[in-house]
Amino acid sequence: MQTFFKPEQLTDPDFERSNEILRACVHCGFCTATCPTYQVLGDELDSPRGRIYLIKDMLENNRIPDERTVKHIDRCLSCLACMSTCPSGVHYMHLIDHARAYIDEHYDRPWSDRALRWVLARVIPYPYRFRLALLGAKLARPFARFLPDARLRAMIAMAPKRIPPVSRNDDPQTFQPKGAKRKRVALMTGCAQRALNTDINDATLRLLQRLGCEIVIPQGQGCCGALTHHMGKTDQSHASAAANIRAWMAEVRDQGLDAIVINTSGCGTTVKDYGHMFRGTPLEQDAKTVSALAKDVSEVLIDLDFPECSGQGLTVAYHAACSLQHGQQIKDHPKTLLRRAGFGVAEPRDPHLCCGSAGTYNLLQPEISVQLKTRKVQTLQAIQPDVVAAGNIGCMMQIGSGTDIPIVHTVELLDWATGGPKPASLSPDYTAPKDSVPILR
Repeated sequence: MQTFFKPEQLTDPDFERSNEILRACVHCGFCTATCPTYQVLGDELDSPRGRIYLIKDMLENNRIPDERTVKHIDRCLSCLACMSTCPSGVHYMHLIDHARAYIDEHYDRPWSDRALRWVLARVIPYPYRFRLALLGAKLARPFARFLPDARLRAMIAMAPKRIPPVSRNDDPQTFQPKGAKRKRVALMTGCAQRALNTDINDATLRLLQRLGCEIVIPQGQGCCGALTHHMGKTDQSHASAAANIRAWMAEVRDQGLDAIVINTSGCGTTVKDYGHMFRGTPLEQDAKTVSALAKDVSEVLIDLDFPECSGQGLTVAYHAACSLQHGQQIKDHPKTLLRRAGFGVAEPRDPHLCCGSAGTYNLLQPEISVQLKTRKVQTLQAIQPDVVAAGNIGCMMQIGSGTDIPIVHTVELLDWATGGPKPASLSPDYTAPKDSVPILR
């Protein structure tokens, strides 16, 4: 694609990167075949190719974003299926991130949009605030139908039936391995996940200990910054990311780390991009070090030679989170691990398509999100599985709200297969006795 940026624009690293990305696009349209919003809406401007034209026009001309451009950029899921499809290697993720930051800086959103985004950015990344918000949403649920804004109704519907108690395992501390130590790793405990489902981190800890890992929960780590980053709030997202970089590098410089383990794939995609986010800054080298150490939990378990286990006699429908299969290009590890654990594994039709969660997308674009959820749930139910497994808390909440089939994180099944407790969602009345949760400090 021919571009016409002015020389002074290209002195800005973001404009320089966007120019490079735009020039790689050859207008082939392969991306439209795998774009969920294009399939649902049928509008060229709701495809990656259409959005690329809008972004090019906006950035080249330093134009104040108009309502039409913002509408179509906002409708993008950032699922990155287009990047898996593109034969020219167009790095759409960096382009759409730049466009969103530009819009946030230059576009005057309606007050209701500004207020909603302000609340999301200042609540969800903070586990204790988020817990209070979820409690408020549960109390407001009987009155949700009277709310005129579908986005507010979606926020209330997001609250789970049960808000788990705070897990002290998420506090800064070190967990010792069972047996000989094979790796020293940091576990990113996340933000929303700590409020929505504490079983995931607990299962990850047990599993890594069992396989010989010393696990540190670093002081000072927190939200990865993905949520605010994808809303274009650069200062806030970079502040969150910088805090993590400093926390993890303190451990690297102290006793060293073999990996930073991340069990929420949306976070993993962002952390692996820290090197790009902090290019040209004093934190660039540390950010690159962190990005190189960041590993999805499935990558670490494969590297640890996860053992073969006897089967549980269950069929698992594996849902591939977009941030894992497209953002990190990890497609086979979770399925390989589940099979080694003795489970039968099946995939739904069109596994490359997004479930509609996409961070805060299900709250900001609820109508489109519901259509994508319905499609995904139908393809999963067609398998008639005993359980659905996924590697991202957002997907789990989204899919779980549309089906009665139990949905768990992949690590919960792997933990169970290697001696941990049965996932609670597989036994609604199940209460694990204390001695069946062997966390060793």
